[in-house]
Amino acid sequence: MTPLFSFLAQQAPAPDAGPMGSMLVPMVLMMAMMYFLMIRPQQKRQKELEKQIEAIKVGDLVVTTGGMHGMVANKGDKVVTLRVADNVRIKFDSNAIARVYPKGAADAPVIEG
Repeated sequence: MTPLFSFLAQQAPAPDAGPMGSMLVPMVLMMAMMYFLMIRPQQKRQKELEKQIEAIKVGDLVVTTGGMHGMVANKGDKVVTLRVADNVRIKFDSNAIARVYPKGAADAPVIEG
């Protein structure tokens, strides 16, 4: 048995994986961490906003992506009409809505007029 062990001990060591092999695991971990810390929460927020937009009713207060505050006067399939002042109604694409405040929400902006 001793000659067998001495023969195995004389075998050449396996070549290193190289610089890419040692960097693969940290890169995969960084990508996974970025997914769970950045991409996944954004997807959840987007789905929640889409549900809120689908549930918009006439009288809800909304804020558009451009910062326009208004009350929903009419809701179509893809277009929402907002009342922003007395006798002023503006049509927006429903994708332009950034925030929805249901009727009676305490933190809703005040629309005068």
